[in-house]
Amino acid sequence: MVVLGLARGGMPVAAEVARALAARLDVCVVRKLGVPGQEELAMGAIGSGEVQVLNRELLDRLELAQRDLEAVVRRERAELARREQAYRGGREPLDCSGAYVVVVDDGLATGSSMHAAVRAIRARRPARVIVAVPVGSPEACDSLRAVAEEVVCLHTPRRLGGVSAWYADFHPVGDEEVRAALAGGAQERR
Repeated sequence: MVVLGLARGGMPVAAEVARALAARLDVCVVRKLGVPGQEELAMGAIGSGEVQVLNRELLDRLELAQRDLEAVVRRERAELARREQAYRGGREPLDCSGAYVVVVDDGLATGSSMHAAVRAIRARRPARVIVAVPVGSPEACDSLRAVAEEVVCLHTPRRLGGVSAWYADFHPVGDEEVRAALAGGAQERR
């Protein structure tokens, strides 16, 4: 079994899940594509391996110019590459072929980032993909049931608001915290 935490916010949760399951821990780097001027509103997400998921309904409503979308994608691809290097330091991702993979985030609002993560993980040929989050909107959880074998969500409030509202401590997770979680997971696997 492999536990993959979405960087960055999902890594502290994923580290706890991996510890509880005595599983191998790795990072899954995805980037939300925020609407220009409303960056917290996801118009899609990208993941490793040129994975791109777009919310066509939202994009149609926004009437966003193609060049504006491409600029956001270009910027987020550069950040995705930076984070892959920062977290892995040249180390290859864990082999997921034939494995049960539990992909963990801190919560699901729209689910765009998790959709991108699942698509990127599928390219690694796992036996099963299980999405696990502490809290998520019912709509996001339902949409992920179409792409993952299982979705485990502890709390699905009808009005999610933001994921941060469901945490007593929702501090920004930095690169160092991700690296520390990965180092801790490597030590426990020895």
